Amino acid sequence: MINRRTALTSAAAALAAPSLLSAKTTSNEPPVDADGLFTQDFFHTSFLDMAEDHAEAAAQGKHLMVLWEQKGCPYCRELHLVNFARDEIRDYLHENYLVLQLNLWGDKEVTDFDGEVMIEKTIARKWFVSFTPTTIMFNANDVGAQDLRDAEAFRLTGYFKPFHFISGLEYGASDVYREQPFQRFVQARFDHLEEQGLDPDLW
Repeated sequence: MINRRTALTSAAAALAAPSLLSAKTTSNEPPVDADGLFTQDFFHTSFLDMAEDHAEAAAQGKHLMVLWEQKGCPYCRELHLVNFARDEIRDYLHENYLVLQLNLWGDKEVTDFDGEVMIEKTIARKWFVSFTPTTIMFNANDVGAQDLRDAEAFRLTGYFKPFHFISGLEYGASDVYREQPFQRFVQARFDHLEEQGLDPDLW
């Protein structure tokens, strides 16, 4: 789905481009589940009914985040070893999002916002997910939406370094996504950190 919520200019995408060479090798890798996907203790376990999970998140004062991954994905590994290793990101997710993980090639049944039931790899196509990781955010204010177009607030397609990743999380959790492009939101956050004497690249 390409619209004002999800489209990124080539410049913004370049700023967020991954650098696997920068990833630190660690023996403290997160555990892997039966599907070969990295897992985290803050991932939510549910019956994978999107409307119900969206409503549950809102009832907790949170938003819903769906993280698409696949086995053997090096950029997914980067997300877990770099981004999810940051206390700031883990704390922000814990406080603001109910996080579901889906498998791009999985066979678990998922109930879409419109009530259609299909397996993961089928709903991935329906949701236009073809790269991993893909992070899709659903704002609590949109609970009750009947389809993906109305439910989705924002998505990050591919791996984004910590600064851009948490900026995307904040963007999807606010109402600013309804009226301001992500690029402007990121630039304002970048400028604010620089005014404080902080280097966003080291954030």
